[in-house]
Amino acid sequence: MKRTLFYSLFSVAIIFMVTSCLPMDNYFDEALLIGKWQQGTLNYRYDTGGTGVTWDTADDVTEAEGQGFTWVLDQSELTHIYLMEISGSTVTKIYTVTKLTATTLEYSDDFGKSYRFTKVN
Repeated sequence: MKRTLFYSLFSVAIIFMVTSCLPMDNYFDEALLIGKWQQGTLNYRYDTGGTGVTWDTADDVTEAEGQGFTWVLDQSELTHIYLMEISGSTVTKIYTVTKLTATTLEYSDDFGKSYRFTKVN
């Protein structure tokens, strides 16, 4: 009986130690996101108030002609919602931010594609 109680308590202690060692959700400061970011020819501008614009200079698109979107950063989840001008429908893309500093933005999507941007402004 004592042995069973000992093993039970030992098992519970191990479970608590393992779960306490799991990484906590990352929280990123959305103020660091504000500004222009670039990866090659792909550009994003995040504005205060949760709006932004994306454009690709390889497609001969300028910032003024870029695709508008709204964004939300919740802990490490970055959501972009694009409004399609022709159909009026929306397209939502969700990313997991892995790094956000004053100069670097890194995130990935659910398909395993990673993005690394450098702040240009």
